[in-house]
Amino acid sequence: MTETRTARIPLDPPRTLLTRLVDRYSRRRFGATLDPAAAFGHHPRLLLTYLRHEQSLAKWDRLDPTLKSLAVMSAAVTVGCSWCVDFGYWVGTAHEGVDPAKLRAVPAWRDSDALTDLERRVVEYAEAMSTTPMGVTDEMVAALRRDLDDAALVELTMMVAVENSRARANSALGLTSQGFRDRCELPAPA
Repeated sequence: MTETRTARIPLDPPRTLLTRLVDRYSRRRFGATLDPAAAFGHHPRLLLTYLRHEQSLAKWDRLDPTLKSLAVMSAAVTVGCSWCVDFGYWVGTAHEGVDPAKLRAVPAWRDSDALTDLERRVVEYAEAMSTTPMGVTDEMVAALRRDLDDAALVELTMMVAVENSRARANSALGLTSQGFRDRCELPAPA
């Protein structure tokens, strides 16, 4: 169930050509206008930069998609962005093919049997990167380097940093769950 919408900025930006195009694309691709895009629509140059940035990020491919989704989810959970958790769960399961049990395990990863040792290290690293002060240690990085090459480790690090930026902006603007997760949950067996 989605939570009450409490955006701190109107989600009805001026209807410019750009916001109309973004709205149409968003509805076709995601089934709804994404609240961050609506909020950023109040600043067209920022919205355009944001869109280009997200398109570029989507092309990164050195890190396994499951590890990337788990890292993004861990950062979103740690920062406390319900919009990011909701959307990240939907993207991970519906578009990246990540096992929903793995994403559901992230908030309680220390006690879950759903994650492999590498997945636990990725979640721990993302959580440590997302705290203030940052809690990343040399030992964490060394453990990750046993399984990830340098390119994958750098991509992991940047995806966590990007998700921190997204989560902090969305949370500051009061953006909350849009109900994306509700679209991908399978009904419980009878």
